[in-house]
Amino acid sequence: MLAVNPKKRKKKKGNVVVDYPLYVLLRIGLLILYRFKVESVLRFANFLGDQMWKHYDRGKQRTIDHLKASYPEKDDEWIEETGRRSFQHIVMLTVDMLFTPRLVKRDNWEQYSTYINLERTKWLIQGGQPVLMVTGHYGNFEIMGYLMGLFGFKTYSIARPLDNRFISKYLYSIREKAGQKIIDKKGASEYMQQMIEEGANIGFIADQDAGRKGVFVDFFGRKASTYKSIGLLAMQYNMPISVACCRRAGNRFFFEIEIQRLIMPQEWADKAKPLEWITAEYTKAIEDFVRKDPSQYWWLHRRWKHRPKEERKAAKQKKA
Repeated sequence: MLAVNPKKRKKKKGNVVVDYPLYVLLRIGLLILYRFKVESVLRFANFLGDQMWKHYDRGKQRTIDHLKASYPEKDDEWIEETGRRSFQHIVMLTVDMLFTPRLVKRDNWEQYSTYINLERTKWLIQGGQPVLMVTGHYGNFEIMGYLMGLFGFKTYSIARPLDNRFISKYLYSIREKAGQKIIDKKGASEYMQQMIEEGANIGFIADQDAGRKGVFVDFFGRKASTYKSIGLLAMQYNMPISVACCRRAGNRFFFEIEIQRLIMPQEWADKAKPLEWITAEYTKAIEDFVRKDPSQYWWLHRRWKHRPKEERKAAKQKKA
């Protein structure tokens, strides 16, 4: 994201005196947590989500604002319930991440998941075709990379590490247990060609604000700044883009994994502005799966933070 007068930000240094005790507390807490069944912990996660909704005023208001703008036809009761439920899903995702390696194995994955429209993407991957796997902050977006590693597909996920390096390293180890690899977002570009030449699939969470220099495409009826990297990679390496989601069933540790859209290279070959077309197409696919159950989306994200140049100019003229 660009500031009006951009200054190079210093990398935040960790504080070992604070960070390590927090890591130790986390590990002790997990020892207690693992004594309970996952269904019981998910019920407690719902309670914590309700507390977040009650007390995290800034996040709650942002969520309500985003929902009202995205669903102007819905009443206040629906907005309130959908927002509250979205906070529950955020906390439940944390539980999912911690319990997935303990529960989901190669011989029992059908107990925890079902699949929709997966065949074409699976055939591409099994045939050695690297695929860009795109999703959003929706449902259990973490388990998809885990399952791909579990099935033996070479998969890299691009992520930003936490500020606490001890907790970050531990959570990375959990996510990588089945075989997927986590690459730091800041250094990912250096390894991109190598990963693709290896025939690896690369996973992106593609619904974050990309600043003023992003590609502005429609998302729930408003322009949203979106990263160029996915479209540029797809064009450079002629890679298909598979837009997927993982939707929770009720409050259970059970998931419906769906490929919403498979975008093939020949589709953008004749487009006048292929980068804009690709970005709009996968963003529309993300919106389509969110609409199937909007309560599972992270509405508190500042998805529409930056505005297109024409909107900024119009706002300045109005003030003048």
